[in-house]
Parts: sequence; structure tokens; C-alpha cells
Amino acid sequence: MSSVELTEYLNTHGQLVQALEGLSDEQLKWKAEPSSWSVTEVLAHLADHSIVVSFRIRDILADTKVQLPAFQQDAWVSGQHSNQGKSADILELFRSLLHYNSLLLGRLSDAEWEKSGINPKGESVRIADIVHGFTAHVQNHLAQIERIKRGAEAGVSTQQAAL
Repeated sequence: MSSVELTEYLNTHGQLVQALEGLSDEQLKWKAEPSSWSVTEVLAHLADHSIVVSFRIRDILADTKVQLPAFQQDAWVSGQHSNQGKSADILELFRSLLHYNSLLLGRLSDAEWEKSGINPKGESVRIADIVHGFTAHVQNHLAQIERIKRGAEAGVSTQQAAL
């Protein structure tokens, strides 16, 4: 794993912070419909994903031969009442996990970066793949956050026009 890829991994927190700049609590919690996610719920999902990725990396390093765990993202988000949480708290957890994981990742040898486990789809996945995939996953959700922000702006404009 290159230092550039590790930097990109760490930069995901700053990208999320930047994406949320200037948003009100109402905008952070706005949902296009009850079954869709708010920005706050997207953040909670990313924190959950970071927890799961943290476990997967450690499981591989421990040479556990069981299949790496999956998680039900929608059930996790709704089950923990994520939209009632505070985005700042979620971002702090996300930042802390990134930092703590980066300390571990910085200690890994080249051979350890290549260690692998079996993902929930039954495929072999290396630690390097997991970290790269996590960074790409955050990028997908940054695009989702932008779509939600546009929807919230349009939703607020429509509400104001109706008044």
C-alpha cells in the first residue's frame, strides 16, 4: 500500500467535513422520503462501515480463517436511530477510527498488506483491497451526500413556494 493511498484513506474525513460545511441541522436530517437516508444517516453508515472494516482487517491479521463478517446496513442505520444522532459526534468517531486504523496500517509490512480473508461474497480480499475499497466507498457516499443536499434545497424551495 502506498503512502498516497494511505493519505487518500485519511483524507476521507476532511472530504466529509467539507461536504457538510454550512448545512443546518434540518438539512442534515432531511430525507426525500421515509425509506431514503439523510446526510446524518449516510455518515452513520460510513462510521458503521469503518467499524466493520476495522474488524475485518484485524481478523485477517489474526489469521482467522472464518468468513469476514457482513452487516445489514439499512437495519444498522434504522436500528440505532441514526437520524436522531449528531453529525459532529458521528464525524468524530469516523475521524478517530481512521486515525487509529492508520497507526495500525502504518506498522504493516508489505507481506501483511497482501494477507487476505474471505469476504461475505466468498471472494478472497487482501487488506490493501479492503482499505482501497473503503476509500472508494466513501467517494460514492460523498456523491450521495451531494444529491441529498440538492434534494433538500429543492425540498425547502418547494415548501417556501407553497407558503
